[in-house]
Amino acid sequence: MHMKTVLILLVLALATIFALVCVLLTRGRAPSTCQHQPPEQEDTDDGQSLVFADLTPEEMVQVVRYLQGSLGVQLVDASRARPSDNCIASVDVQVPAKAEVLRFLDGGGARPPREALAVLYFGNQPDPNVTEYVVGPLPTPAYHRDITVQKYGGKVPYHRRPTLAVEHKQIAGFLKSQVFPTAPSFMRQVMEYDGASLAALTAAPRGFQSGDRITWFVLFQNVSGFFVHPVGLEVLVDHSSLDISRWAVSRVFYNGQYYRDMVQLESAYVQGRISVEKAWSFAFGMSVNTGLRLFDIRHKGERVAYEISVQEALSVYGSNCPGGMSTRYMDGSFGIGRYTSPLVRGVDCPYLATYLDVHYLAHSQASTISKNALCIFEQNLGSPLRRHYSNLQSLYYGGLVNSALVVRSIATVGNYDYVWDFIFYQNGAIEGKVQATGYASSSFLHGDGLRYGNRVWEHTLGTIHTHSVNYKVDLDVGGVKNSLVAHDMAFEMVRAPWSPEQQIERPRLTKKVLDTEDQAAFRLQSKMPRYIYFAANSKNKWGHQRGYRIQITSFAGDHVPEASSMERAISWARYHLAVTRRKEEEPTSTSIYNQNDPWTPTVTFANFINNETITNEDLVAWITTGFLHIPHSEDIPNTVTVGNSVGFLLRPYNYYDLDPSIYSHDGVFFTSEQDFTACEINPIACLPKTASCLPNLPPFTYDGFQNMSRL
Repeated sequence: MHMKTVLILLVLALATIFALVCVLLTRGRAPSTCQHQPPEQEDTDDGQSLVFADLTPEEMVQVVRYLQGSLGVQLVDASRARPSDNCIASVDVQVPAKAEVLRFLDGGGARPPREALAVLYFGNQPDPNVTEYVVGPLPTPAYHRDITVQKYGGKVPYHRRPTLAVEHKQIAGFLKSQVFPTAPSFMRQVMEYDGASLAALTAAPRGFQSGDRITWFVLFQNVSGFFVHPVGLEVLVDHSSLDISRWAVSRVFYNGQYYRDMVQLESAYVQGRISVEKAWSFAFGMSVNTGLRLFDIRHKGERVAYEISVQEALSVYGSNCPGGMSTRYMDGSFGIGRYTSPLVRGVDCPYLATYLDVHYLAHSQASTISKNALCIFEQNLGSPLRRHYSNLQSLYYGGLVNSALVVRSIATVGNYDYVWDFIFYQNGAIEGKVQATGYASSSFLHGDGLRYGNRVWEHTLGTIHTHSVNYKVDLDVGGVKNSLVAHDMAFEMVRAPWSPEQQIERPRLTKKVLDTEDQAAFRLQSKMPRYIYFAANSKNKWGHQRGYRIQITSFAGDHVPEASSMERAISWARYHLAVTRRKEEEPTSTSIYNQNDPWTPTVTFANFINNETITNEDLVAWITTGFLHIPHSEDIPNTVTVGNSVGFLLRPYNYYDLDPSIYSHDGVFFTSEQDFTACEINPIACLPKTASCLPNLPPFTYDGFQNMSRL
């Protein structure tokens, strides 16, 4: 056989053997799956229907890429964008106008350009807004145009933006990390919350008016079909700020009751009671010159005062040394607010008080921050606000703990530290109080120095001086228009009606309306009616004019003689109380310029009093309180606050129909027939259980020595 033929037969045999082996090896296997090739967009009408087609993934990528490179701003991926970022919220096809499409479909016109509609959130710019762009032509974009105003008639405000999925995640994280931990006992014991056992469902719309972005989130058990497993807890979150760290809880609802926040809900739970409603509201601030001030003070929603503010703190010294004898410190000119010092947690204020920073700009072109310069706290004053134990006719006890809200700052002006308090009580009373501490001023002891104070060290004379503090109190009792009324007492001699031969001395009520500013100006050491009040034009249930009484606590020394060449600069200190018509041109009782030119004062308070009528007018009370200080050995090293506290009270006087504190949930009442150890009868009985828990104390910090300069 020819060799070539043999080789051909051999190759054929090998091929046959290889084919048989492959058949044997693949026998029993399932047939292989064909590779799926996705069909291209089906075009059955010469491409006409593609004018309506959704964007392809490739087109979307091209649109995003174009916007990232063409807008001149940084765009953050919407899946991780914060509200303060710029991002692409969505990209969709921009369907051409109907007329263009019909010309193309029916009239043989040109194909409309293929375009995309991109919705962008611009949070990172001075005017945050939502902008819609048309981007084209696809698949290679080369232009974009803003159609927002054309489409909606104006810009779209940023608060209208639909909530991104990431915002829901951020809110969930806010609830989990910031909100729920403030009510640990309630969340653990009532909600059985383990960090993942609750699901939240958003409500909408978000608020009540344009601009709101405040949303109720309803909590459910995180189980299959959670929509039908509510737990009764709902949280109102204010997420209007573009800064997530400023998001806050506006209200909490649980089982039919509303709470201010989770902290209040926690308090109600651990004490076995429903927490008391907000009673007081006010705006507060810090004047760089005069210090702490309050505005729009309301009790149970009704304004009782427009302004309560410190005006001045004056010290007049005596000595046989020239510096001491000539000293008349007007602390407002140095800056009571400027010298407000950082507060030490646990000493200056309770450890768990709320501490706030104060910013001021003075003596520099840049603002300065005083850390923890204000504190706000609720304090149990250690005595009952009211109480009665009955052992006649029936046996019962009723009482109310005297818990008050305190706003405090402490100003260190040179040697003295002034503790400024405004205190709000459950019965509607307001107290303004100042306590003096720090170092007493001194002179070198020589000659007849003991005529001007006490010796407190080897060569140190604690010099006699006065402290006078002036407050502005703009009461608006039942409205802006008020009158000033004085009530007091007098004894009258009468014959006993049942025994005419006998006489009785009985006290009676005296009443007088003070019609003019002169009548309402009470000199420092003169007698003043013991009940003096701003009277409203309305009456309470019992027919009395509603009012707020001014009650002053003062141990003031004598005022500088009016013959003094500088007395008019401090003429407010002539008066224990002066009530004048409120005038915008008389905003303060003194001026920071009076210190360095008291002989020609910029503001002279005495000029405010010019016998104008004060009946049914907008009135201001100017209150002066103070004390005489003769330093003694116990003032070394520091003067103590005990006994060095003065101020005033604003007390409701027929303003209500009864004491408003009667509605406080802190009240305790039980009879001899009740189980006073039961929490539902007596919430105080639950305190031992509450006290067994340690509070979550924040770390101790202090910033009082930062950014300080030494003279």
